[in-house]
Amino acid sequence: MKDRSLKILDIVAPSDFDLTARIFSRGDKQIQSYSDGEYSRVLRIGDKLLLASVKSMGTVDAPKLLVKLRSGTEISKEDATAAKKLISTIFDVRLDLKPFYQAVASDKIMSKIVKKLNGLKICSTPTAFEALVSSIIEQQISLNVALNIERKLIKKFGEKLTLDTGVYYAFPTPEKLSVGSLKQFRACGLSTMKVEYIKGISKLLSNCELDLEEMKNMDDGMIFKELLGIRGVGIWTAELTMVRGMQKYDTMPADDLGLRRCIARYYTGGKLVSGDEARAIAEKWKPWRGYASFYLIVAEMMGVKALRKSKSAF
Repeated sequence: MKDRSLKILDIVAPSDFDLTARIFSRGDKQIQSYSDGEYSRVLRIGDKLLLASVKSMGTVDAPKLLVKLRSGTEISKEDATAAKKLISTIFDVRLDLKPFYQAVASDKIMSKIVKKLNGLKICSTPTAFEALVSSIIEQQISLNVALNIERKLIKKFGEKLTLDTGVYYAFPTPEKLSVGSLKQFRACGLSTMKVEYIKGISKLLSNCELDLEEMKNMDDGMIFKELLGIRGVGIWTAELTMVRGMQKYDTMPADDLGLRRCIARYYTGGKLVSGDEARAIAEKWKPWRGYASFYLIVAEMMGVKALRKSKSAF
């Protein structure tokens, strides 16, 4: 059959699917979107593309998800099982947020924020490669500009899935990006240097000289070191990739201007902090520094107010 439905019930509460999906949607129905309570994106299962549509059937404290899969070809039971596993990874359904909340309970500012954002999870990219490419695109430009470039890249190089409801795009494979021309990349808005970085990494993966998925099994320090050894990957890019694509949640991109601005808003009365100062403040969030940082960014996005008597940490 070309359509299958399945349920994901083994989700650890609290888990706010609505909030999580809204935060991570790119808003492009052909790539990844969240509208009217339904999240959708194309999944690559082996050499097959499936459109996955995910809806919540439960609550934050009793979460359940309903997944509908569509494809232009037959969807086997094995395909459905693999898709369920991938969606469970993307939404990190087995992660228990309660230890994170307990770890920051003594921080009055963070404890207020986690109450406001109860059940919010970090969505993982389906592959670490996607997280790494996205992080390189975002280097030293605004997020909105980066997302626009990424959408163009996906539609230029990504494989198409054509259904009666429209055309959808999967994130490009390393093989496809490795052979793209400079002209094609530049048309997406990428600088020549970033093109070199992305093509270089794509070639390493295509030639089996780099395995980002296997890297996930290393300890955080070793992953960080290995990523820094890749041309085009600096501290900020490595840290962002580890959080987004490897589920390494004690890693935080402390040099990120947006994050430092959020820390200033909630912890230092508006005084912008340096990367080192951000790391010092984040010591109290171990081993959840990446998660706490993410909550700060979302809190600012949603207009969560800072404590009135917030004092500088310095």
